[in-house]
Amino acid sequence: MSEVEQRAPGFVDAAILPQPSDARIAVRVSRPGLRAIRSGSPWLFDQAVESHKPAGTSGDLAVVFDDNRRFAAIGLWDPESPIRVKVLHVGKPVTIDDEWWLNKMRQALAVRRELLSNGLTTGFRWVHGENDGLPGLIVDQYASTVVIKLYTGAWFVHLRSIMKALIEVGPVERVVIRFSRLVRDGETYGLVDGDTLYGEHPTGPIMFLENGLTLEADVVFGHKTGHFLDQRDNRAIVRNLASGCRVLDVFSSTGGFTLSAAAGGAKSVHMVDVSAPALATAHRNLEHNKVIGSISTCKVTDVRGDAFAVLEDMVERGEQFDIVILDPPSFAQNQASILRALSSYERLARLGLRLTAPGGTLLQASCSSRVNIDELADAAYLAARTAQVDIDEFKRTEHSVDHPIGFEFGAYLKAIYYKVTPYSI
Repeated sequence: MSEVEQRAPGFVDAAILPQPSDARIAVRVSRPGLRAIRSGSPWLFDQAVESHKPAGTSGDLAVVFDDNRRFAAIGLWDPESPIRVKVLHVGKPVTIDDEWWLNKMRQALAVRRELLSNGLTTGFRWVHGENDGLPGLIVDQYASTVVIKLYTGAWFVHLRSIMKALIEVGPVERVVIRFSRLVRDGETYGLVDGDTLYGEHPTGPIMFLENGLTLEADVVFGHKTGHFLDQRDNRAIVRNLASGCRVLDVFSSTGGFTLSAAAGGAKSVHMVDVSAPALATAHRNLEHNKVIGSISTCKVTDVRGDAFAVLEDMVERGEQFDIVILDPPSFAQNQASILRALSSYERLARLGLRLTAPGGTLLQASCSSRVNIDELADAAYLAARTAQVDIDEFKRTEHSVDHPIGFEFGAYLKAIYYKVTPYSI
C-alpha cells in the first residue's frame, strides 16, 4: 500500500493538482459516432474514433471534426476508458477556459433556483454529470460545503478551474473531493478520497436542511457524497401521507423516509437496513429534529439484516403496516442482470404487499437505469397476483429538479404508489 493510500483524509492544498495541457487532440470519428454526439449523446466510444493526434493524456481537450474537417464537438480525452471522449459541447467552436466553466456552474445553479428559493432546502445536487453537460462529474452541496465526486480521472486537470467557478458562484466555504472506485484505484495525484481542497477539513458530519428538516451528511466517509439527495420529493409525498400511520421503511439507509414519515405524524416507523452505521445515522437524524412534536412522539424501531430475509420473517409473523416503502439499491448493474433484477423487484413487491394492511399504501422505487417505470409496474402487478391482493396505482414520480434528465440514457430514478386492497375474485 502506498503512502497516499495509507494517509487519512485531510486538507490538501489544491496547488498540487495537475494543470491542463495547452495542446488539443484532433479526433476523426465514424459517421455513426458523429450522428450519436449530434443527437445528444455525451459519450464518444473508442470504436467510433478512427484517428487522433497527438496521442494525448487524460483530461486533454479533444476536438472532434466531421468529414469536412469542420468542428463538430469538444470534450475530455479519456484514453483508459471505452468512453474515449466525454463530450462537453457540440455545435459551433467554443473556448474552454475559466469563463466557460463559470458559465456552466451558473447555468446549472439557475436550474435549481426554485428548489432553494424558500430556504427550507440547503442540500442539493448542483451538477448532475452528463445531464448537465459535464460527463463523469457530480457536484453536491450541503449548506456551504460542496462535494465534488469524480467518476473519471479526466477531470483532475480541470479541478482548479471548476473549484474557482464554484467558489465564485457560491456561497461555498469548503470543497471536499470524493472518488468512484475506478478513480480511487487509478492515479489520484497525491489525493485520497475525502480530502478537503478548500476551507477547513470537516471534523464531523455536515448539517443541512431538506424540506425544513435537519439532516447530517458524512461528506468524507459516507456513501456517495454523504446523503441520497434524489429521493427528496418522494420523502415529501410520504410526509403528507403518514399521519397516524404505521410505516415500514425498507432499505432505510440514513433514515430520510423515516424522518419524513415521523414529521408527517406517523404513529410508528420500523426501519430495515443491512448497515449498522446507516441506522445509527438515521437515529441521529431523528434526534436532530426532536423539537418537532410529531417526531418526538413517533415510535421508531429498527432491525439490521438482509431485507429479503427480514421481510420473509415479518410475513411469517403476520405483521402489517399502513405504508410500506421499498427503496432498494440498483438491482440491474449491467445489461445481463436485467431479468434477474426484474425477478428481484417482483419478489420484493410480493413481500411488501403481504405486509401492507388493507387500504394501505405501497411505495416501490427503483434506481436501476436499465429498468423502466413500466417494467417496474409490471413486476408489482405480477406480485399482486401472487400475493392475492388488488393494487390501484395512484401516483408515479421520477426525477427531481436538481437531478435533470439531459440525454436518452439519463433517467434512472422512478417510483410508483399503490393503494392495496383485499383480492376480489
